[in-house]
Amino acid sequence: MTGLFITLEGGDGTGKSTQAQLLTDWLEGEGRTVVRSREPGGTEVGVEIREIVLHHRGEIAPRAEALLYAADRAQHVATKLRPALARSEVIVQDRYLDSSVAYQGAGRVLGAQEVRDLSLWAAEGLLPDLTILLDLDEADARGRLDAANKRFDRLEAEKNEFHARVRAAFLGLAEAEPERFLVLDASASVDAIAAQIRARVAALL
Repeated sequence: MTGLFITLEGGDGTGKSTQAQLLTDWLEGEGRTVVRSREPGGTEVGVEIREIVLHHRGEIAPRAEALLYAADRAQHVATKLRPALARSEVIVQDRYLDSSVAYQGAGRVLGAQEVRDLSLWAAEGLLPDLTILLDLDEADARGRLDAANKRFDRLEAEKNEFHARVRAAFLGLAEAEPERFLVLDASASVDAIAAQIRARVAALL
């Protein structure tokens, strides 16, 4: 068996964490060793960076924000992701470099290519084998977060225009790399989405 790197992407409130857990449970039932992770915050260093980028009360300059995400990614890839893949494990991860391109590149208007180049450098060129994009209208996604009475982090609290740019960027990334992306309608039922994900992953296994 060889390692497999799967990421889940999409705006806030699209159900990434739910699907990541369902996929993890299924893979473990199939006898695979799964590393469940996230960005930012997949390592001890990353947990501290996550607190800064998502919950710092003061202003963080957009370029500083992008660099903090890149630092988290560099540590994550070097100390957790590459070792897991070397052990032929399956990584199921909530967010990766596509989120940086969407949120900092498009949302913060820093430039998609510049942020992608930075992210690839930090990640030593590591790309996922499969990226599952859960797509949902930004207003509907915000409604889900409101219904859950969730305390918004710095990015979730941004205006709808910001999240519209993020969604458009994600869809543009998927269109540019159709062989890597699986785009799913996040308004479908949890079970229906999970079944589509399992079918695609099964083909990779």
